[in-house]
Amino acid sequence: EEETITLDGMKTLDMCCLQPDSIEAERIITVLDETIVKLEISSLIPHISKSLDMFADVLGPEITNSLMQHRKLSSEMEHLLASPEEKATVRAEEQEGCLCLLEEGLTRSVRDVLRLILANPSLCQALRQETWARKSPAEGFIKAFGEFRNFMIERLLMSPVEEEEKLQLLEDVSLQIKKNTEAITALQSELAAACQAGEEEIHKKDQVIKDLKTSMQDLAKDYKAGIQQINQEGGKQHEKELQFSQAKCVRLQEDIEQLRAQLSALLLEHQVSELDLKQRKRRVETEIVNWIQKYNTDMGEKQAEYEEVSTAYSKEKAQLSLLLEKRVVLLQEYSQIEEERRIRQKEEEEALEDLNTKTLAATCIQAFWRGYLVRSLFKLKKKPKKGKGKRKGK
Repeated sequence: EEETITLDGMKTLDMCCLQPDSIEAERIITVLDETIVKLEISSLIPHISKSLDMFADVLGPEITNSLMQHRKLSSEMEHLLASPEEKATVRAEEQEGCLCLLEEGLTRSVRDVLRLILANPSLCQALRQETWARKSPAEGFIKAFGEFRNFMIERLLMSPVEEEEKLQLLEDVSLQIKKNTEAITALQSELAAACQAGEEEIHKKDQVIKDLKTSMQDLAKDYKAGIQQINQEGGKQHEKELQFSQAKCVRLQEDIEQLRAQLSALLLEHQVSELDLKQRKRRVETEIVNWIQKYNTDMGEKQAEYEEVSTAYSKEKAQLSLLLEKRVVLLQEYSQIEEERRIRQKEEEEALEDLNTKTLAATCIQAFWRGYLVRSLFKLKKKPKKGKGKRKGK
């Protein structure tokens, strides 16, 4: 499955790497990819034909009928190949003719099944994932064909200059291999000579080993004699150390007796101090019991006081919750009253401003009117009388 997905994924990449005018190369790659798909599907046809009950719903009636026909031809082919061969020439010729006909029928059957499966891309993709049912020879052939496809793509992507360079590189490698082969031959000759010289050296070393073995035997004899001498000297030294250890044990025994007397005196002294400490411990334990009782009494009183305080706290908490609820309501009412007061104050300010404006306007109008009346009076007083003027002119 991984290799199938890899081939599908590389198809687009290989098409992108080709030159724009390499239509023939694209066609070759397309043919190779289609061949790989057909090989994958055809290698699964025996498994699918044996499991038609499992794949019937997916394949559909047409493909199922084609697979049943293919299975029938395969069974006839297997039966014909398994039957014993006849000695008669006529029977052999008939069997060979039947084989040819069955081969042609199987070929057409495989071609028809592939055509029907490839016409359904989703079915084709689903069947290609059944790689576990493919036999190892078919898997190896598909893998080899995939390698052949990659090789062909590499050749198609290679320019003539690169191909010449590759050929030159192959020639250089061949020449280098030839030189290496000659060098290896020469080294093998030197190795053979060295092996022969090594055998002579080994013979010399064997003689040296024999001499060393003889010297080792002599050393073993000297070693045994030395051990005997060491044992004798060790026995003498052991007697001396035994005497010294016995004297030391006597001294240690005297020290032990002295330490035991000191231990007895210390035990008496510690017993007296232990009695004193036990009495002090009893007094301390009595005091601790009294303190515990006092603590329990105090804690009982504190617990009763705590319960009273807790009860009062619960009541006050309930009252506080009620007050908080009333406070929320009062805050809402207060905010509403404040809003109404603000609106009323704004209206009063607007009315006052309007009144001031009207008062100012009335004052301006009255002043203008008074001025107009005064100017009218002055004009009337200054205006000359028409009759008196005419008489003066005459």
